[in-house]
Amino acid sequence: MLRLCSILVLFLFPAFASAELRGVVRVIDADTVDVGDVRVRLHAIDAPETNQSCEAEHGFAFACGVWATGQVKDRFEGRVARCVRRDTDRYGRVVASCAVGGTDMGQVIVRAGWAFAYRHYGMEYDLDEKAAFAAGQGLHGVRVQSPADFRKTRVNRRIPLDTACRIKGNISTRGQIFHVPRQEFYDRTGINERRGERWFCSEAEAILAGWRAARR
Repeated sequence: MLRLCSILVLFLFPAFASAELRGVVRVIDADTVDVGDVRVRLHAIDAPETNQSCEAEHGFAFACGVWATGQVKDRFEGRVARCVRRDTDRYGRVVASCAVGGTDMGQVIVRAGWAFAYRHYGMEYDLDEKAAFAAGQGLHGVRVQSPADFRKTRVNRRIPLDTACRIKGNISTRGQIFHVPRQEFYDRTGINERRGERWFCSEAEAILAGWRAARR
């Protein structure tokens, strides 16, 4: 209740928030949505990656990342969300707390077992995850590697940590060049973030950051 009141205060009194977003929801994955034309990473939750699998009963594997995305899409796709900005992540996405019809999206997603509380960034959904775990809801009814641990095991940096941000910002002797999926050299291009290379969520974002498009 205290968390919901805090969110409502931010919605009702804009002076408490640096900016507010409002728009129709388009679900990218279970913790990332577009609100209008703004890409939003939902605050303090972490969902399985789109290509992540989990182990169900009798050892059967199923695409839990795709499943979680589908559940969130069924619940929120096409609805109008109001969001309070909290931060900007390393991919340039807005990190925000969002509500649909007065209901906190993050709380719904975590309580249903479609994602986990991301306690490293906030404790808002700690009790919601514990309730989902006790009830065996969603992902808590299967064997699943935490999304954070799953990302750490993906040592081949030709694959993005965030499947919604797949454009590769490479640095070579020819300068800062970005590659998009299906281009000739996309698959063979690796990203070394220590050298300043990075992933982008859109071509426009890459261009604004100073990268130019690869010729092929």
